[in-house]
Amino acid sequence: MDNLNIGRHISGQFNEDLENVINHVMHMGGLVEKQLSDSLKAVYENDKELAQKVLASDYKINNLEVSIDDECTRIIAKRQPAAGDLRLIMAVIKTIADLERIGDEAEKIAQVALESFDSKQQDLLMNLDNLGRAVLQLLQQTLDAFTRMDVDAAIELHKADKNIDRNYDALMRQLMTYMMEDPRSIPSVMSVIWSARAIERIGDRCQNVCEYIIYFVKGKVVRHTSPDDM
Repeated sequence: MDNLNIGRHISGQFNEDLENVINHVMHMGGLVEKQLSDSLKAVYENDKELAQKVLASDYKINNLEVSIDDECTRIIAKRQPAAGDLRLIMAVIKTIADLERIGDEAEKIAQVALESFDSKQQDLLMNLDNLGRAVLQLLQQTLDAFTRMDVDAAIELHKADKNIDRNYDALMRQLMTYMMEDPRSIPSVMSVIWSARAIERIGDRCQNVCEYIIYFVKGKVVRHTSPDDM
């Protein structure tokens, strides 16, 4: 609890409730991280069996979101938290919603592994994997920042999403050119496009989590705020 900048409470049970919530969030984050990692691996290695496992296990993330949300609702009703404690609960509720949506995006990526690509299109999948690995690292670092409620790291990671956006735009231009040069590739390339879009959205979700960290620690809502002002 100390690393979350939360004071100890008179009620030991309240402390335990808050600790349990954070632990459950990190468990959910670990599952989401694995979902994304497995999805990217399934695409890169054309592993249809692994892709099916990703699709079949999404319910675990959904169940955790519901469970943690219920836990937060119970804490609000029973403890009536104020100030930092309430901000923590609100940050958790918002974070698990974004984590659940990252799980959904990982499903979309895994769907690409169920399709067939010829040897000429493997370069497209490699570039998709490069973008995916960059976003996976961003997710890992964001979850680490959440664990420590590290504002400085959150701000830097929020800015790092710009690099993801630039790489995404470059990949989209490449995919568009590929389709124009070979119209027969359009169905396959469209699948890659949807997957790339899912990866880019995961970067946006990581940005959201960084904003929740800042909100909890500083009590400031920084949505729609420029990086410099942030």
